[in-house]
Amino acid sequence: MDGHLIVLLSIAAVWLAAGVVADGLPRLDRARALRRRGGWLLALSVAGVGLTMTVLAAGLISAGDTVVDRAAGQLLLVAVPALAVLAWTVRRVRRLRAGAGAFAAAPETPAPYGLRASAAHPLVGLPVQVTALATVPGLLRAAGLDLSADNGFTGVALTLGGLVVLAIGVRHGLRHNRLAERTLPTGGPALAASPAVVGSLHV
Repeated sequence: MDGHLIVLLSIAAVWLAAGVVADGLPRLDRARALRRRGGWLLALSVAGVGLTMTVLAAGLISAGDTVVDRAAGQLLLVAVPALAVLAWTVRRVRRLRAGAGAFAAAPETPAPYGLRASAAHPLVGLPVQVTALATVPGLLRAAGLDLSADNGFTGVALTLGGLVVLAIGVRHGLRHNRLAERTLPTGGPALAASPAVVGSLHV
């Protein structure tokens, strides 16, 4: 197996793991579990951004045809959604963990629907999952598949990719709205006790 394919597979595996964790966050009904999984997502997201940007920067600096150069050439599509993860997802997950931490003193403390709605927000899961999806073309090219525009495959792939992104976004939006509707307009004493907690629910 080529060295640059191993690099790309490693980066794709990190983004895939982050996407899986992000998708499961809203299903967690315990505050401690939500905080713990939020920590996993935060670590995976930061690691994914760090690896992606490190390889891209190394590829720009290097003037040769090294393993890193070839890997960097397949990561240009990944850079934009990775930056979106850094700008949106990381900030929201930090605030989500801060909110969950206020309820995580006991292992079985239920997670408020406000926190779960925040975990289901499209800007938490969508950027991570789009980044994972964006690693696929580079992996295919590194594996030797011809994705040039003249073979007719590129147009189909772009259409399918756009439909998948749209479907993921709609799914996150519907789930976020469903959980948000179950949030009481005025929180009970536990929610109102701390302004920091209330602020964390409105991410």
